[in-house]
Amino acid sequence: MRADLDNAAIAEQLEAFASLLDLSGSSYYTSRAYRRAAETIRETKAPIAELVAAGRIQELRGIGPGIAGRLRELVETGRIAELEELERDVQPELVGLGRFLGVGPKRMVEIGRALGVSTADGFREAARAGRLTSVPGVGPQTERRLLDRLASEGRPQKKGMLLNRARALLEELAAALDGEVAGDPRRWADTSFDFAVVSSADDPEPVLDAFARLPTIVSVLERGPRRALGVTVEGVPVELLVSEPPRFGTELVRATGTRGYVEALGALPDAADEEAVYAALGVPWCPPELREAPFRGEPPVLLQRTDIRGDLHVHTTWSDGKASVLEMAVAARELGYEYIAICDHTPNVRVVPGLDADDLRRQAEEIAEVNEQVAPFRVLRGTEVDIRRDGELDLPDDVLAELDWVQLSLHAGQREPREQLTRKVTEAMRHPAVRALSHPKGRIINHRPPNSLDLERTFEVALETGVVIETNGLPDRLDLSGPEVRLAIEAGVPIVVSTDAHSVRGLGNMRLAVHTARRGWATAADVVNGRPLAELLSAGRTPGPGSGAPSRRRG
Repeated sequence: MRADLDNAAIAEQLEAFASLLDLSGSSYYTSRAYRRAAETIRETKAPIAELVAAGRIQELRGIGPGIAGRLRELVETGRIAELEELERDVQPELVGLGRFLGVGPKRMVEIGRALGVSTADGFREAARAGRLTSVPGVGPQTERRLLDRLASEGRPQKKGMLLNRARALLEELAAALDGEVAGDPRRWADTSFDFAVVSSADDPEPVLDAFARLPTIVSVLERGPRRALGVTVEGVPVELLVSEPPRFGTELVRATGTRGYVEALGALPDAADEEAVYAALGVPWCPPELREAPFRGEPPVLLQRTDIRGDLHVHTTWSDGKASVLEMAVAARELGYEYIAICDHTPNVRVVPGLDADDLRRQAEEIAEVNEQVAPFRVLRGTEVDIRRDGELDLPDDVLAELDWVQLSLHAGQREPREQLTRKVTEAMRHPAVRALSHPKGRIINHRPPNSLDLERTFEVALETGVVIETNGLPDRLDLSGPEVRLAIEAGVPIVVSTDAHSVRGLGNMRLAVHTARRGWATAADVVNGRPLAELLSAGRTPGPGSGAPSRRRG
C-alpha cells in the first residue's frame, strides 16, 4: 500500500481520470460518477487507503465496484494504468482546444495526427499557415469556421454557462489556488460568460504553474507575469490573476464588477482587501450581486440563507421527484428549516405524473404520518396546480380549500399573446385558495425565452389578492430573475424564495434562489418564507375585490 497517497492525492487522481473520460467522449454519467467519488473522498475523514485495503471502500456513498477497482489499483501500485493510457491517447491539450472549437474528441485527434501536431499551439500554427485543408474532410468552409473560432479565443460566447455549473467550476479552481471566485459567477449572474479567479502571492510563478497543472485546465492560451488564460475541458476560458498581496482587494473589485460598475468607481486605490478599497473611495462596501450598474450609495442589508425558515416548493416520488415525503422532510430539517411544502404536479402537466384530488388525499395520510415522526418540524400539504389552457385550475375547489399552500404554475401556453396570457394568469390568481405564483415568466435559460406575461399587471393583482410571487431556484429557471425581483419589491409585492427541488440534493438550489433574490435587492422582510410557520399560515390571503365571486373551476 502506498503510504504517500492521502485522501487529497487520491481525489486528484480520480478528478484527472474524470476529465480525461470527458475528453475521450465517454458517457457524461461515467465521468460524473468519478467526480462525485472524488468529492466524497475529499470530504471523508477516514484514510481512504486503509478503507481500500480493508475491502470497505464501497461502504462510502457513490463508490461502486468499478470505482472501487480503480482505487484498489491506485492504492496498491500508485497508478491507474487506464489513466496513463488516456493521457497518451487523448492528447488532453489538443482535445480541450477542440472542445472550444466545436470539434469532437476523436475528430480532433484525427486532425492533429493528419497535421502532425499534438499540442494546442501546434494546431494554431498549422491552422494559420493554411494547412487545415490538407486534412481529409476539411474543406474551405470548415477551415473558415475553425479560424473564426480561433480568433475568438477568450471572448464571451453566445450561450452562457448556467449559474450552478459556473459556481462549481470556479469554486473548485479557486480552492485549488487559494484564491477567490470572480467574474460573472461572483455576482451570481443567471448565466456566466466572464470567468475569473483572483489569487495573491509575492511570487506568482508557483500559482501560475499550479493553474496549468489542474486537471480541469487542459490548455493555457496565454501566460504573463501575473496572469494566465486557460481553457477547461468544456472549452470555457478562465482567467487567473495573481495579484501582489497589497493589491488583492483592488484586483478582486476590478475582476468582479461589470465594466460599467468598475469604471464608475473611478481610479481604484491599492488595498489588500475589498473593504479597504471601498473605504479609501469613501463608498459603502457593495455586495457582489449589486455590482451590475454604477452604484455608490448605501446598499440594503440583503437576504441571507440563514433568514430562510422553510422551502415552499418541493416535489416527491408521488409526482416526478426522486425522494419520499419523509426523505425530503428529514433532509430539510437537517438544513435547519422549520417547514417544507410538498407541491407535486397536477395531471394537466401530462409529461410527468400528476396528482388528482384522490391522490392528494391519499398523500395527506402519508404527510400526517411523517409529521408525527419529524415534529416539531412541519410538512405542509401543498400543490403546484396547473393553469389549464381554458384558464381553469387543474383541481376542484374542495380539495384546494384543504391545502396549506397552493401555488399556481403555467406549463402549457407559454407562447400565448401578452393580453391573453396575462388575463388567464391574473384571473387564476384571484382564486381564494391560491397563495403563490410559481416561475411566472416560464423561461428555460438557453432554451426557451421568457413568456409575454405583463409583470406590472401581475404585480397589481398580487397586491389586490395577497398572492406572493416566486423566484425559483432551479438553475435553468431562476424565475423571477434578479431584475424582476427588484420590480416586484419596488411594487411592494412579497416574494417566496423556493428550490423546486425534485430530490434531496435539489434542496441545495436554495443558495441559487437566495442569491437571485439578492440580485433583486431583496431583504429578509421581503421574503415570506423567512417568517415563522404560525405567522405564515395565519397571514392567509388578502382577498381583493371580486375574489369571492363564483368562478368556473374544474370539478
